[in-house]
Amino acid sequence: MLSAILVMALGAVILGAALGYASIKFKVEGDPLVEKIDAILPQTQCGQCGFPGCKPYAEAIAKGEADINFCPPGGEEGIRKLADLLGREFKPLSEEHGVEKPKSVAFIDESTCIGCTLCLQACPVDAIVGAAKQMHTIVAARCTGCELCIEPCPVDCIAMMPLPETVENWKWKYPTIPVKAAA
Repeated sequence: MLSAILVMALGAVILGAALGYASIKFKVEGDPLVEKIDAILPQTQCGQCGFPGCKPYAEAIAKGEADINFCPPGGEEGIRKLADLLGREFKPLSEEHGVEKPKSVAFIDESTCIGCTLCLQACPVDAIVGAAKQMHTIVAARCTGCELCIEPCPVDCIAMMPLPETVENWKWKYPTIPVKAAA
């Protein structure tokens, strides 16, 4: 009986060591291009591009299945960065996917909220806190401004508020003109 347990334990140790070695030897790295594209995308997870989140959109761009101009939250700046990264020509934002808007966060009118939890279920980044039949509120630091919480709200108590302009989020509002080097 004891010898059977020892044989089983030895077999488990050998198989464990073999699996550990195989996991190191045959490790599959993620596609570095997908990681670079995903880093440029705004991480709103809003789905306006037609994909369920930024990572699937990045994968589709890397595979050539999607164009670089489908992301309204990333706007013109994001499209330019993607064009530079991929060596493609800049294209204006696809009107089919939406329009570029100023960065904003959701705001819940707490006096109107009925606590239905529909907004809570719709939020892809868990920026809404509250319980059933209780008032809900937005954690502004987590809100990406995706607007997915607005439509399911039956009492229309959610509004998008533009973020105030600060040093961290200020952008140059005039187009840059490329300067050609003197010959």
